[in-house]
Amino acid sequence: MINTETTGTHAPGAPPHPQRWLILGLLGVAQLMLILDITVVAIALPHMGSELDLDRAALTWVVSGYALTFGSLMLLGGRAADLFGAKRIVLAGLALFTAASLAAGLAAGAPLLLAARIAQGAGAALVSPAALSLVVRLFDGDERNRALGIWSALGGGGAALGVLLGGLITAGPGWTWVFFLNVPVGLIILAALARLLPDLPRSASGSLDVPGAAMVAAATGALIYALIRVGDHGWRNAVTLALLAASAAAYVAFATWQKRSAAPLMDLRLLGRRPVVAGVFVIAVATALMVGVFFLGSFYLQNHQGHGALMTGVLFLPVALLTMAAAIAAGHVIARLGARILAAVALLLAAAGFLVPVLWSGTTGMVTGITIAAAGLGALFVVASATALGSVAPHEAGVTSGIVSTFHEFGASAGAAAVSSAAAASIAAHTGPATSAGFDNAFLAATGTSAVAALIAMWLIPPPTK
Repeated sequence: MINTETTGTHAPGAPPHPQRWLILGLLGVAQLMLILDITVVAIALPHMGSELDLDRAALTWVVSGYALTFGSLMLLGGRAADLFGAKRIVLAGLALFTAASLAAGLAAGAPLLLAARIAQGAGAALVSPAALSLVVRLFDGDERNRALGIWSALGGGGAALGVLLGGLITAGPGWTWVFFLNVPVGLIILAALARLLPDLPRSASGSLDVPGAAMVAAATGALIYALIRVGDHGWRNAVTLALLAASAAAYVAFATWQKRSAAPLMDLRLLGRRPVVAGVFVIAVATALMVGVFFLGSFYLQNHQGHGALMTGVLFLPVALLTMAAAIAAGHVIARLGARILAAVALLLAAAGFLVPVLWSGTTGMVTGITIAAAGLGALFVVASATALGSVAPHEAGVTSGIVSTFHEFGASAGAAAVSSAAAASIAAHTGPATSAGFDNAFLAATGTSAVAALIAMWLIPPPTK
């Protein structure tokens, strides 16, 4: 990732790029596509499963495969932008993402669909950090702050827009257009950016840590695969245990390699600092729970409660909007309450919300519960960033932000896998009425995770300095 303090694109006094705001708009739409491809797809999952005859594990990988690849390669994408030029990497990543979207829409079975989702994740990992690099370098001073504010708002806006678009598209032209829609949009943005983007000076020299990226992808992939298998085979299954052991070994190998590499993918010294570890923990938990809610709720509302895709999207809209509102409110109160107290309160609120669907079955109970939980989860995103970035030096802000973003995606992939296994029996019954036992198990697991995470956050997040 880049250093946002030192990489201005022009010398002091030089005129800014005349089309920088248009470029920001185009890059923003591209970033929005990457974000949408989790929540939009989540609403379409039951229809994908029915039409392509996908089992629970394959449906889980449709979400987890994208997020896993996105997270595993994001730091590599940021480094590539520094080495080879942000314009070149943005265009290459956008071309890959667009082509993979076409392949996903044309998929007639699990192999091509999952391969396309992984390719989409790789393209997203190139586009996202390189696009942010361009935004930082095209703007200076107050304009940069405004541009970054717009960029940050895309996250919450993408979640809200994604659930509604997912319902509209799936209920209208069909789930394949969840992917096909990316193609014309991607081609238009690609053509425009190829003409508009300036060739900025490269901001680094050295090499890419491809082995490091491969190790962390293998480690996290083995962990996600183990979590998915638990739903069918349990924790004591020999293959599941072997996958967990392989994941642990790969993480150790990655850490060892990072200490020896001349151009490490991740500065592990930052993970030795308590505030950074706390921020990473909070973002991973928050994202896991949030993506788990969209994944679980999509099957609950459509397969168990009999709602159509459009109604499911509408029912999820308050969840997404309250997540955004809670994040805004948390930004105003975190200085007064402190990150530690705010994190604990937010996680306990999420735990209470996840318990509601267990005690109050049906559509109203589920929507009420996850809307309450969303208020807590939205606040956690602010806590994570403030905690991780609040104590690092300016020249470390870029790489720390990259680490937080990486664990954001890892949390998404783990969350989908975990709730998929917890609700395995109910999700598997996608061709007829599903029992509620699996969904209750998943919501109880989310309740317990939130409560335990609240205790860990109280211990892990440093107390406010006086």
